[in-house]
Amino acid sequence: MEFFIISLLNGLSYGLLLFMLSSGLTLIFSMMGVLNFAHASLYMLGAYLAYTLAKLIGFWPALFIAPLLVGVLGALFERHALRRVHAFGHVPELLITFGLSYVVLEIVQLVWGRTAVEFPPPEVLRGPAFTLVNSSAEGLSMIWGAAPPGLCQATDAAVRIACSPFPATRGFMMVVAVAMLLALWLMLTRTRIGLVIQSALTHPEMVEALGHNVPRVLMLVFGAGSALAGLAGVIGGSTFVTEPAMAATVGSVIFVVVVVGGMGSLAGAFVASVLIGVLQTFAVSMDHSIGSLLGGLGVELGAALAGNTLMKLTLSQVAPILPYLLLVLILIFRPRGLMGTREG
Repeated sequence: MEFFIISLLNGLSYGLLLFMLSSGLTLIFSMMGVLNFAHASLYMLGAYLAYTLAKLIGFWPALFIAPLLVGVLGALFERHALRRVHAFGHVPELLITFGLSYVVLEIVQLVWGRTAVEFPPPEVLRGPAFTLVNSSAEGLSMIWGAAPPGLCQATDAAVRIACSPFPATRGFMMVVAVAMLLALWLMLTRTRIGLVIQSALTHPEMVEALGHNVPRVLMLVFGAGSALAGLAGVIGGSTFVTEPAMAATVGSVIFVVVVVGGMGSLAGAFVASVLIGVLQTFAVSMDHSIGSLLGGLGVELGAALAGNTLMKLTLSQVAPILPYLLLVLILIFRPRGLMGTREG
């Protein structure tokens, strides 16, 4: 039981990290119609900026300052580069953001090197948030923080005790992601600036007639989406690893999240992120082969098919391609995504 709970929480935490990334991408696309190919690179840039700032001023100030710096850089890019090609259609927009991703990657490698850097979380987040203790005598229980020494060692040979700690960094990641979702929803639906942002997309002439500067609004939207990517980079970089390959690791997955959830749908991005995170986490932790899994579901396999190499692959081996299989199924059966309103 503790394996299921810890795996579920690990999947939720990974899925919420994907949401932190995809929320900024979804915000930019839904408000501007721009699919930002450099979004994962801004995620990486946020991690590296926070790594440098944390050594100078500490982790907690860096957690706030690094995303702001990434947001300012994103707003400047929109103002001086993206806006100039906006009138020429989506292809130039895709190409210029694609080029930006390579520029950011080269800058990161020049400044911080090609190998991973050590970006530890603060002291308060280095231990477990809680520990699940599964005793054959007393059942399942939870202890906040680390388990006391000796608790996980059974004194009776007939009693089996297993302790499963859940890292505090992942718990903190989940709290930040949920707070981000709530803040975005409140801003877009309950504030004046949210109404102006949404109106600028559908009725830009009317918004300008009311005295609002639509290009400035769009610049701030792009900057805000970039800042969200930078915040995800700070959390993800300190939780996992900060390296030049971190953008490529999540870059393609977040586009899967956006398409599966529905282009421009923030709620869809949240549902798709959690679904993909949980699906991949459980698949990675299972060593069952595809053939045995189908057999357990009552599917009878012939002798030739049962001996096929594909049937011998384990779920953990095919886990990396599961999001893309889900993407293909969504595009075939529901092209607008789980909760999207646009086709494709």
